Amino acid sequence: MRIATRSASRAAASSMVVAAALAFVGLQAAGQTASAATKAAVVTCTPANTQLTVSEVSRPINHLLLKATNTGTQPCYAYSAPYLRAGADAQAPLWWAEETTPQAVVTLEPGQSAYAGITTSSPDGEGGGNAKTLGVLFSDKKGNATGKEKTLTLPNGGVFFNSSAQVTYWQDNPADALVW
Repeated sequence: MRIATRSASRAAASSMVVAAALAFVGLQAAGQTASAATKAAVVTCTPANTQLTVSEVSRPINHLLLKATNTGTQPCYAYSAPYLRAGADAQAPLWWAEETTPQAVVTLEPGQSAYAGITTSSPDGEGGGNAKTLGVLFSDKKGNATGKEKTLTLPNGGVFFNSSAQVTYWQDNPADALVW
């Protein structure tokens, strides 16, 4: 009788362990499914789901700060760097400062912001002129311009840009965007 009781107890215990293991695996799978669903819900940041602002900064000189705030209901990716057109007559976008490439794509949860620093001019630059507007386009995963251009009014009635003008990649804080 004792042997039968032990066998029954072991069988019950084994069944409980198997049930617990299956429940744990089920929870992990559910978590992975939820995680995959969350990742699938992330979209590319565009002017349609972000608010863009540009402001002058006191330091470093000849710099502006571009801020993109996610106004949507789901996270968005701020890929690479923004395509910027200084003035309505600009023939080409500003150069991207390659040394500012972040280690990961900046992900903006609703209400969060990304920042890009803009060097407007330097003594090494050539030519130039005063621009009153800044055209902004976001990048997609492949680095191509995406969405509709958003035109921002530059501070102080206009800003001087020359050939040395460039923009950083998107950063998750303003200090990193302006450190270069």
